[in-house]
Amino acid sequence: MKRLVPALSLLLLAACGTTPEYDTPTRKPDVAVNKPAPAKTRPAIKGGGYYKDDGPADDIPENLELTPDAEPRWEPLHKPALRPYEVFGKRYVPNTSVSPYKARGIASWYGRKFHGQKTSIGEPYDMFAMTAAHPTLALPSYVRVTHLQNGRSVVVRVIDRGPFHADRIIDLSYTAAYKLGLIQGGSGQVEVEAILPGEATAIASAQPVPPPARTLPPPPPPVVEKALPAGVYLQLGAFSNADNADNFRLHITRELDWLNEPVHLLKAGELHRLQVGPYPTRLAAETVVERIRASLGVKPSIVIR
Repeated sequence: MKRLVPALSLLLLAACGTTPEYDTPTRKPDVAVNKPAPAKTRPAIKGGGYYKDDGPADDIPENLELTPDAEPRWEPLHKPALRPYEVFGKRYVPNTSVSPYKARGIASWYGRKFHGQKTSIGEPYDMFAMTAAHPTLALPSYVRVTHLQNGRSVVVRVIDRGPFHADRIIDLSYTAAYKLGLIQGGSGQVEVEAILPGEATAIASAQPVPPPARTLPPPPPPVVEKALPAGVYLQLGAFSNADNADNFRLHITRELDWLNEPVHLLKAGELHRLQVGPYPTRLAAETVVERIRASLGVKPSIVIR
């Protein structure tokens, strides 16, 4: 499951009450479990929260519900992440300052496939930290996310770009989604409200001592191709920075896990373009265009090389 030069820049991923009793996550989705298992065996997760090759980690820390929320503070904004960018033909204009924001929509989460990969502000993604991805909020910034069905709330630090599904407004880290009770259903209706550092951020839940920091391996450098074979391609986005484009390429592998053709990162002048293909004919490419539009509500452009 990202998490996309004036009009085409981006810093991306690649491709969000009271203390209740939490369901414990599983390592293997879509496996029915009828009753709680002892020790480290975990109940089943229903599909929808993540995509092919993504999901919970193989080694999930205990007591995730005790993970403290992010603590809002003033931070320098990451300037490359404030530039307008284009994904699937849709132009996004990020906020250039931390400002009031409130919206309702669907939240999803992303997990092990992106654990350790660079986020849009250059930090490695930690699926067990309290973070999130948003298409346009200033990075980094902080938001309170409230699950509208059960009333649970968390505060997360927004450090990444995504999601790019038409009906989703935020992508949460695994732990943030777990604390909200979104793991089992995969996604859910939430309210997202920006927090200005200095505001009261208390939530009616215990705030224990933070767990020890985890050391993540450095992400590999992006592979940039200088030329592609002749054929028909679909262009997914254009970026001024190769790392940002590669982040979105990883995000796309989650969002469009059914793609059969490879996604290429191509340097063309000052831009780094993400293109998928080649397809044997324009008709074959148009079929995929329609499927992408049906999946995400956006339409990539066709490029003939």
